[in-house]
Amino acid sequence: MDPIWTLQSEVMKILASPRRLEILHLLADEPKEVGRLADEMGISQPNVSQHLAVMRAAGIVEAERDGREVRYRLTDPDVIAACSLMRGVLMRRLARLGELSERPQPTDERAHAAASPAGAG
Repeated sequence: MDPIWTLQSEVMKILASPRRLEILHLLADEPKEVGRLADEMGISQPNVSQHLAVMRAAGIVEAERDGREVRYRLTDPDVIAACSLMRGVLMRRLARLGELSERPQPTDERAHAAASPAGAG
């Protein structure tokens, strides 16, 4: 098996967290400190730090020190393009499912008759 499949699978597991996807999108425009991310997300700094540590170990984000502050940024901005592409696929899927649920369902006389009590009619 090509090792890229394994690597891609590992990165996808990391990005399977909605919070990590949120962090990813918050870092898309500019590097940010943990405290700023925590404020924007409405969660604790330790929680954000845990997510960032996992993302950093996977090579998705990197830290840069600025005095006492540590700012995190995406290692490769194309990860946002990949996530946006998948988001588009999912939005189209939801739209199709919505269209299917709005369609009138054909009546299946056999299923209706089987569900009715015997002799009713």
